[in-house]
Amino acid sequence: MSYLDEVFGLQGRVALVTGASSGLGADAAEALGRAGAAVALVARRKQRLEEQASVLAALGVRVLAIEADITVDADVERAVEEVARTLGPIDILLNAAGLSRLGRAERHRRQSWDEVIAVNLTAAFRISQAVGLRMIAAGKGGRIIHISSVMGRGANPVHRTVGYAASKAGVDNLTRQLAVEWAQHGITVNAIAPAYFPTEMTMDPKLGEIAADQLEELKRVTPMGRVGAMGELRSAVLFLAAPASSYVTGSIVAVDGGWTAW
Repeated sequence: MSYLDEVFGLQGRVALVTGASSGLGADAAEALGRAGAAVALVARRKQRLEEQASVLAALGVRVLAIEADITVDADVERAVEEVARTLGPIDILLNAAGLSRLGRAERHRRQSWDEVIAVNLTAAFRISQAVGLRMIAAGKGGRIIHISSVMGRGANPVHRTVGYAASKAGVDNLTRQLAVEWAQHGITVNAIAPAYFPTEMTMDPKLGEIAADQLEELKRVTPMGRVGAMGELRSAVLFLAAPASSYVTGSIVAVDGGWTAW
């Protein structure tokens, strides 16, 4: 275990996780906390944040919950400042905040497009910029990880998500550009591209699960014949956050059951 701790352990590190009130963000935050990091949970839903914070605190994780809207510049600056003041300098940023709006491209509303781009792409840049400036000033490097999507590489054969697909393609190239610009500062910037996982974004709220007809289509287009299970993203999170991954940057790591291998 001492060798694994040396390679993957995050003791003494501080992580800020956006979109941490549920889904993949909450799952990633727990993975980072279990690996030894102090974790700041950032999202808009205060009650859900506090529930997640209680889960991590019960595991012995030093945790901080911050209610904030990362599409608002003032909230971004406030959140980053509060994390640094309370937990210490940020070593790891994991950006999992995400939004999707369904609708055929020819009828997709401009408001829906703007909302998705604001959360998925613009906010990803702003939180990266705010944290990146501090990492550069500190001169100790750091890790930035975006939760992108397989839709960053190709179209969605199941749902009509033109804004989401465009935003995730933007996240992928944002990742590469920041990786190139910040490599000289020892800051690695990578992304994880999951296929479908059972989260609030993908499940029918009336059913509490992915609709049966959609699930069958998702299985059909996935070589493994199933959607992802919560917990299956954690190894990628820890790999990209690990001290030993200091030469990995600009990568988009697919966690997709073979979706993009067709």
